[in-house]
Amino acid sequence: MIGAIIGDIVGSRFEFGEAPQPGFKLFTSECNYTDDTICTIAVADAILNGRSYSDALIDWCRRYPNPMGGYGGRFYKWIFSDDPQPYGSYGNGSAMRVSPVAWLFDEYREVKEQAILSAACTHNHDEGLKGAECIAVLCYWLRTARINKSQVEHKAEKQWGYEIPPLKDIYRIGRLGHFDGSCMETVPWAIRCFLDSQDFEDAIRIAVLADGDTDTKACITGALAEAFYDIPEKLIDKAFSYLPDDMLDIVTQYYDRIGQSM
Repeated sequence: MIGAIIGDIVGSRFEFGEAPQPGFKLFTSECNYTDDTICTIAVADAILNGRSYSDALIDWCRRYPNPMGGYGGRFYKWIFSDDPQPYGSYGNGSAMRVSPVAWLFDEYREVKEQAILSAACTHNHDEGLKGAECIAVLCYWLRTARINKSQVEHKAEKQWGYEIPPLKDIYRIGRLGHFDGSCMETVPWAIRCFLDSQDFEDAIRIAVLADGDTDTKACITGALAEAFYDIPEKLIDKAFSYLPDDMLDIVTQYYDRIGQSM
């Protein structure tokens, strides 16, 4: 979850701005949390405090109705609907918010089931559900050392049918101005960014340099990277400086639950 938040904040300034360049500064005054962080916090809140995913998402998104970059059109309508119902999305939002599931449940079946539930209230298309399940399970397997990094690509292909493209192809498409908004693209692309990295910061940089949906790709990559690498404390502290108190309250609960100090 913390890796996802860092990736979101670092990637935020490039999504609708100038293309990132090698050696870019990770955090600037132009960075902020986006809907990715808000929804990730909401999923964590739901698990930690016994709320439905739907109720928690609506609550948090209504608290923050105008985040940097805004919300997707159909998701925005869902947030403010009088009777919110799933709308068949296969967007990458289901995968970007799912990382708390991988850390707050300790059994494979629970992780898989809860990942689906966290997505289904909005992203109930098969691809939306699959993207959430894939990222949650891979993060869970990595953090519990059930698989190592070299096994990730095979698992993603065999269990979820994702073809993981070479990084050079992802970069080429990004330079053409393509925006990867679907699970079908962003999930395998984020997996590749993680696989080609040497440490946590490198993973975030690779994802951002791929351009396109930079905050979400870096968010998902950051979730995977957190499950495998140590995150430098300076990056955690800097990311938390962007978050309001109510989000930090959930982060504190999260750390307490997983047995780590904040």
